[in-house]
Amino acid sequence: MTSTNTRENHDSPAPTAPDGTPLMLALHQTALGGPEVLRLTEIPRPAPGPGEILVAVHAAGLNPTDFKHRALSIFLPPPPLTLGWDVSGTVVGTGFGVTLFRPGDEVFGMLPYPYGAGSHAEYVTGPARAFAAKPTGIDHVQAAALPLAALTAWQALVDTADLRAGQRVLIHAAAGGVGHLAVQIAKERGAHVTGTASAPKHDFLRELGADACVDHRHEDFTDTDERYDVVLDALGGETATRSVGVLRPGGVLVSLVPNGADTPAAAEKAEVRAVVMLVEHDRAGMRAVAELVERGRLRAHVSGTFPLAEGARAHILGETGRTTGKLVITVR
Repeated sequence: MTSTNTRENHDSPAPTAPDGTPLMLALHQTALGGPEVLRLTEIPRPAPGPGEILVAVHAAGLNPTDFKHRALSIFLPPPPLTLGWDVSGTVVGTGFGVTLFRPGDEVFGMLPYPYGAGSHAEYVTGPARAFAAKPTGIDHVQAAALPLAALTAWQALVDTADLRAGQRVLIHAAAGGVGHLAVQIAKERGAHVTGTASAPKHDFLRELGADACVDHRHEDFTDTDERYDVVLDALGGETATRSVGVLRPGGVLVSLVPNGADTPAAAEKAEVRAVVMLVEHDRAGMRAVAELVERGRLRAHVSGTFPLAEGARAHILGETGRTTGKLVITVR
């Protein structure tokens, strides 16, 4: 059963299937493919299991991994499926043993990656410890833009690279979802930050605190005497291999996608550490992100919002690869 518009009154009685199962609207797909496979569909509303909370979704972030999993069988089982890992909303139910939250609490978080997808819907369940209290100074749209990208940046720079004050970091694709948050986190750690982005986005990066910018369209980031302690690489492949050459001995290359076949050998020769990182749901990390937001040290740049019914348009825009910051799907 499909619909073309989200329900206007979310406080009205929830629709039910003939067997009495509560239903909800979700951006659902029954096949892999382009954005056209996404359909606004009524599916059963989940119920929280032990250790889980049920969240009424107000907004849900969109990330490149959504585009990839919509089109390809990577980590998730074949369709039918509902994508989305970022979520901000209100707790409406708790499963057995949950002590951290109660109905009415406003929360934000990242569902366990990769198998916990499902936030592009009116309701979603997830482990209570995948969530933190939503910062009071931002709305649900801002909060929904943060979890996956901010956790990725935090886990890459802080947990993996142990970035410290006075160190120098190069952030590839610095105006993107992960990149623009990584710039802010690195500056908060006291690092000197260089970001790669097209020239029109350099002013944006400087506003975030970047100390230097490289125009990736017209400049070679390796054409420098600069040596970095950390490189955060969201591009992978040849970019990862070439990034080894700008690291000092003992430096760290953290790639967010598979790097080039030659990267491990190049890293060993250069005496640097090269790792590929997969983001994990992380309550401590979410609380650290929330604390930075509360202190005004971290903000997500939202370049566009789309209602749930127009989620396919959001995918089309996001796949251009030219978005600054994040796109967010609004539900309530």
